[in-house]
Amino acid sequence: MHARNLWFTASFVVLVASVGAISAQAPAGTIKAKLQENQVVVTVGGQLFTCYKFDPSQKYPYFWPVNGPASGKSITTETSEPYPHHHSLFFGCDQVNGGNYWQDTNERGQIISQGPRIVKSSGREVVFTDEGLWKQPGKEPIIRDRRQIVITAPSDSLRFIDFTISMEPLVDIRIRKTNHSLFSARVVPELGVAKGGTLVNAECLTAEKGTFGVASPWCDYYGTRAGVTEGLAILQNPGNRWYPSKWFTRDYGFFSPTPMYWLAGDQLDLPKGRNLTLSYRVVIHTGDTQKAGIAAIFDAYERTPAPPANTAVR
Repeated sequence: MHARNLWFTASFVVLVASVGAISAQAPAGTIKAKLQENQVVVTVGGQLFTCYKFDPSQKYPYFWPVNGPASGKSITTETSEPYPHHHSLFFGCDQVNGGNYWQDTNERGQIISQGPRIVKSSGREVVFTDEGLWKQPGKEPIIRDRRQIVITAPSDSLRFIDFTISMEPLVDIRIRKTNHSLFSARVVPELGVAKGGTLVNAECLTAEKGTFGVASPWCDYYGTRAGVTEGLAILQNPGNRWYPSKWFTRDYGFFSPTPMYWLAGDQLDLPKGRNLTLSYRVVIHTGDTQKAGIAAIFDAYERTPAPPANTAVR
């Protein structure tokens, strides 16, 4: 079997095993994934949950909407002031070999999807993969990333997005200190701390003041909108490099587990051919952090085997 397929197969087994106990409770209904012209559309019980958008005109692929289980409305915003370049739930990075794969014009850099492939289209989970090329127009790509997404709905009040990405440097890579980096989410303004929402980490520290620059396994952002309380948590896989990473957080609704703002020597070097693999679980939930059981969900996720050692930079 091709090495890429081996990696995806191993990752799929790991991710499915990690949700097995929770999924055995009361699944919310059949999950389906359908590939359209420029997006993968995922439904749960016939209702839209999320779309993975990958049009080649985009700065990078991203998920939007990411709909709450109770409201059916997106927890995340596709674009919003301030900083309208934050697109919902996404992965990117600035200051990569002088390019910008986070914001600014596409001439500064894009992560261009090579076209998702649906591995499992329906059932109690859906699985799809994608390959992204990090490049500037007219130039050769500098990074190839391979990503796998597993989506499950353990109950009527929970949705999981398991996201694993393996970045293969095609040339020697230098990333300079930046706050614009890696896996990130931007919740709608109505759920932000500035509008009365709550941002809390695993240590029970809250808001930007309590969570910014603090290393923590997870953070959860939730609030009440039209009488419905919902939120989105990001969990870091314990096998990730830098685990637990410090968090870059903002009261207007942005949060990201990233080491790139606190790099030793203000830079990170990734040699050509030395892959960096990172995994995260996104939990979209009804209720607040305690009602959703985020700590218990992380405890189960913590027992998930780490990403394959031969694909991660140590």
